[in-house]
Amino acid sequence: MFSMSRSFRHRLSAFVATLLLAAFFIRPAFAANYDYTDNWYVPAESGWGVNFTQTDNFIFATFFIYDAGKNPTWYTAHLTWDGTSQFAGPLYVTHGSAFGTPWIPGELTETQVGTASFTPSTANNYEGTLTYTVTNVAKVVKAVQRLTLTSILLAADYVGGQSGSYSACATASSNAPYQDFFNLAVTQTGMNVSMAFSYRNGALTCTLAGTLVLHGSLQSIDNATYKCSDGLMTNASVYNLKATPLGIEGQFTAPSVGGDCREDARFSGTLK
Repeated sequence: MFSMSRSFRHRLSAFVATLLLAAFFIRPAFAANYDYTDNWYVPAESGWGVNFTQTDNFIFATFFIYDAGKNPTWYTAHLTWDGTSQFAGPLYVTHGSAFGTPWIPGELTETQVGTASFTPSTANNYEGTLTYTVTNVAKVVKAVQRLTLTSILLAADYVGGQSGSYSACATASSNAPYQDFFNLAVTQTGMNVSMAFSYRNGALTCTLAGTLVLHGSLQSIDNATYKCSDGLMTNASVYNLKATPLGIEGQFTAPSVGGDCREDARFSGTLK
């Protein structure tokens, strides 16, 4: 049977280890703690799109769209997080030397022709609303999502840290944050993946397993099985799962982990 002692086994007791883990999770405070760098499009309108490159609270957007004569047209936008709900800024058109000739800096022109904004979904990290205006053209509003190119192999061995919390517990004292280190073994067959976490040198082991769903550079497991060596057997949603240049990162939510508790956590690991 699951008992809330699990939460205490999850937590680091050593002060030095806590400081190390806190340093491990330091990251820039960009919008909603999400990175929207990806290719974005409308599935029913494949053939045009917008690319986002994000640094902190700024997105550089490049549009590949078509003008009234159906000619390829390239716009760029400089979008800054407004601190509330969207990235917004000016939209530019640029002209320069022909691609088959030497580049002449003096031929470059950049003219603002409108404005653009991107409002991320409040439900997930892979959908949103793109709005832009161009001189003498009515406002364009599109419900966009990340463009999936290929599946991303996650199978490997990692070492890292996890930061989470228990909430809505029947016993108020069980509502608490936790932090822990882990060794993580990820195995993958096609789109089926299993993530086996070994916490604190094997004192607690947990496995999240299920079928991957692709969302551009992100992946999710919408109905993962969540089992732990202390007897926990439940379901969880794994989301914002991503291969990074150094390893892996993601988040998960388990609505019921015993004692009426909910568990929310984020994790990040580097390749061994």
